Amino acid sequence: MNLPYENATSGDKAIGEIQKMLRAFGCQRFATGEDYETGELFVQFEHHGRQVQLRASAKGYAVAWLKAHPFTSRTRGTRADHEAKALKIGGIAVYSILRDWVKGQVTAIEIGMLTFEAAFLSHILLPNGQTVIEHMHQQKLLPAEVKP
Repeated sequence: MNLPYENATSGDKAIGEIQKMLRAFGCQRFATGEDYETGELFVQFEHHGRQVQLRASAKGYAVAWLKAHPFTSRTRGTRADHEAKALKIGGIAVYSILRDWVKGQVTAIEIGMLTFEAAFLSHILLPNGQTVIEHMHQQKLLPAEVKP
């Protein structure tokens, strides 16, 4: 079974598209980066004084890819090669996922379906450097998740 975005090829191109889209949307600042230790890609931008930080995990995607494509005796290469391939695919896929997600949010704002706050609230950076959702989790402001 194929995982969405596993055949994506446009990592750097996707970042360029996000930057172009956010600039046209009126954002004043834009930055990207990677945390090699956690395997996270981050995109930061500022819109009308509000700083937003989006994160996506290449390692998280790699785990999902490995579930969809488990290592078997028929797999070419070693288990380590297979896991490295998964991480490489994840490293590219998350760029395209972020691009499409941002495009969807910006479009929803532009057509009046969502406000900026509704689209990006959980990702807005607070003065202490935490995102709103990190603060909410830390303060236990959300109801407990009910598992079936």
